[in-house]
Amino acid sequence: MTYRIPTILDVLPMLTDLKGKIIVTKIGGSVMRSKETLESFAKDIATMKAFGIKPIVVHGGGPEINQMLEKLGIQTKFQSGYRVTDKETLEVVLMVLAGKTNKHLVKILNDFKANAVGVCGVDANLFECEKDLTFGDIGFVGKIVSVNCDFVLDLLYKGYIPVIATVGSGKDGIYNINADVAAAYLAKALKAEKLIILTDVDGVLVNGEVVKSLTISQAQHLIETSVAKEGMLPKLTGVIDAVKDGVKSVHIINGKIEHAVLLEIFGMTLGTIIKEG
Repeated sequence: MTYRIPTILDVLPMLTDLKGKIIVTKIGGSVMRSKETLESFAKDIATMKAFGIKPIVVHGGGPEINQMLEKLGIQTKFQSGYRVTDKETLEVVLMVLAGKTNKHLVKILNDFKANAVGVCGVDANLFECEKDLTFGDIGFVGKIVSVNCDFVLDLLYKGYIPVIATVGSGKDGIYNINADVAAAYLAKALKAEKLIILTDVDGVLVNGEVVKSLTISQAQHLIETSVAKEGMLPKLTGVIDAVKDGVKSVHIINGKIEHAVLLEIFGMTLGTIIKEG
C-alpha cells in the first residue's frame, strides 16, 4: 500500500501544535534490518527536529542479538515476550545493543544531519532498575524504577537527539530491559506528547485484523484474555502505564512503511492508536 505524503499546507497546523513537544519513538530490531527502512526513518527523525519537535529514539536489537547468540552457541529463550537473560546472554546484549546496534543507528541518523548521540541506560544512571520478577526469575531482566529525566532533557535542549540502548543499572549490576517497556516508561517520565512504536506488523491484531483504536480498558482486556501475547504483551503493558501517566497518545505501527513516523504524526493513523478513555 502507498500513502500520500501530506503537503506543507496540510501539516502546518500540526507542526505548530507539536513544536517544542517531546515525541519518543521506539524502533524495533526487526525494522532495523533494512537499509532503506532505516534511511527513511532517519529522514523522518531529522525532519521532525528541523521543524522544532524534540524527538527521542529508543531502539531494540533482537534479531542481531539472536544472531550473535547463535554464533556463540548460546540458546535464545523468551518468556511472555521478554528475553531470558543469564550472565552470558547479558554480555552479548551489552556488546550488540549498546555497542554495534546503537552506533550503527546513530551513524545513519547523523548521515541526515540529525545531530544524534548514542547513550545507554547505564549512562548517567538514565535507567535505574531492580530485577523484574513479574514472570518469575528470568535472569538479568530489569524493571525500571527511576529515570534521569534531567540527563535526557539536557541533551534535547542542547540540540541533540538521544538514541537510547535499553540496558540499565541496578544494585546487583547491569540489567537488560525490554525496549518497548523502556520506551513507554521514558515517555511517561518525560510526559511526552506521543509515543510511537515501530514494529514489523501493521498494529495490534485481533483475529488477523488491525484494531485502529483502543482505550486503556480495551487494551487491558486484550492482555487479560491472552489475545495480546509474545512480543505484543510487553508493548501493551507499557502502553497502558504510559497513557495512564500522561502520554497523550501511543501509536503502534508498521515501521517498514516508508516515512511511517511522519505519516503517523501528521494524522494518517497507519496502525493502532491507544488513548485514555
